Amino acid sequence: MSAAEPPQSANSAPSGGSEAAKPRAWGDHTSANEALFARAQRSIPAGVNSPVRAFRSVGGTPRFIVRGEGPYIFDADGRRYIDYVCSWGPAIAGHAHPAVVSAVQSAAASGLSFGAPTRQEVELAEALIARLPSLELVRLVSSGTEATMSALRLARGYTGRSKIVKFEGCYHGHGDSLLVKAGSGALTFGQPSSAGVPAAIANETIVLPYNDLAAVQEAFAADGDAIAAVIVEPVAGNMNLVLPQPGFLEGLRSVCDRWAAVLIFDEVMTGFRVHPRGAQGRYAITPDLTTLGKVIGGGMPVGAFGGKRAIMEQIAPLGPVYQAGTLSGNPVAVAAGLATLALTEAPGFYDALEGTARSLADGLVEAAKRHNVVFAAQALGGMFGIYFASAVPKSYDEVMACDKTRFNHFFHAMLDAGIYLAPSAYEAGFVSSAHGDAEIDETLAAADRAFAALR
Repeated sequence: MSAAEPPQSANSAPSGGSEAAKPRAWGDHTSANEALFARAQRSIPAGVNSPVRAFRSVGGTPRFIVRGEGPYIFDADGRRYIDYVCSWGPAIAGHAHPAVVSAVQSAAASGLSFGAPTRQEVELAEALIARLPSLELVRLVSSGTEATMSALRLARGYTGRSKIVKFEGCYHGHGDSLLVKAGSGALTFGQPSSAGVPAAIANETIVLPYNDLAAVQEAFAADGDAIAAVIVEPVAGNMNLVLPQPGFLEGLRSVCDRWAAVLIFDEVMTGFRVHPRGAQGRYAITPDLTTLGKVIGGGMPVGAFGGKRAIMEQIAPLGPVYQAGTLSGNPVAVAAGLATLALTEAPGFYDALEGTARSLADGLVEAAKRHNVVFAAQALGGMFGIYFASAVPKSYDEVMACDKTRFNHFFHAMLDAGIYLAPSAYEAGFVSSAHGDAEIDETLAAADRAFAALR
């Protein structure tokens, strides 16, 4: 998420049961999780506060988590899982890391929020600028969605143009301009993908295929003088993990330079996940604006957007583009982010993280081969993707062609074995520095059994 968790489809029916919290056998379907889910649906839409948590894409009952420790989470029935969701990316150092917990406790003891500047928010802004040379000024917010919404408003205010280009399968939060799906042709404007998004707003968004530079060039040839910005996940993680093809990001930079449009890298997910300097550091591309979240909050609600000084100086109170937030730069959340970023500075941190993710992906591929299951996987930094397909997908359409039914069976087999994967075939997975050889070995043993059953 993106930064966040995009809407999912399909249906599953909840079931009731006891709300006792004692550990139960794996095959016992009367569980505290089911009882909590039934209870939640009486007060929360679908029983969840973000759609993919409902398990509607995979079926079954969501797990209600009571605590986390390192690479593990524990549910309301007392069951332990090796966690490959990692709070959708932020838990890069594992759950409840003592240094992060201590920083949060210390900050909270001094006060939860002041609505006034604090030293800690200055320190976080300085840390982000030091790590990402593309950031000359940065504004802290409270979520990735808020960061992308603000960055788009800023790009429109800076250029005086109204249209934006986004890519099918990339998720940038739930702002109106971004909840848009592709139209009927490569150069048509998008259509709302959510009720409540006016067609007039959707008409300001051009949706193009990811990794299709020719489509971008054609769109600018047709509407370049009206396009304020191109926003892209430099590494897509919300249609599973899809990497940019050689020349794609470089081409976006070139097109935006030619047409004086703003290039926005949505690094809410990839920022400090795939490289010490994010995807922009890994691929050596400098965006005009960057949006951040997840890792920079260490599990607390923090987002940020920043970039070129000339653009950022258009933000109020320096300029005419308004943006504000009561809890922006919250001292407790900022403390968690600073402590987490400090942990990633340990020598060899990112090499070890990527080694873990690659060991997992490679091991899964080998296990699938042993059982003649059509399967592919890949890893980048602390992210990985698994696909029930003959090759790693390069586009949204290729991701959609993967065998979702087989993924669902695999997901539940792994869940029953104590392995917690993202409950959707269209989400990237994550490892943390707390995941070690023992966790990878346990995961691969479970996967071997699951692939055998799929065969």
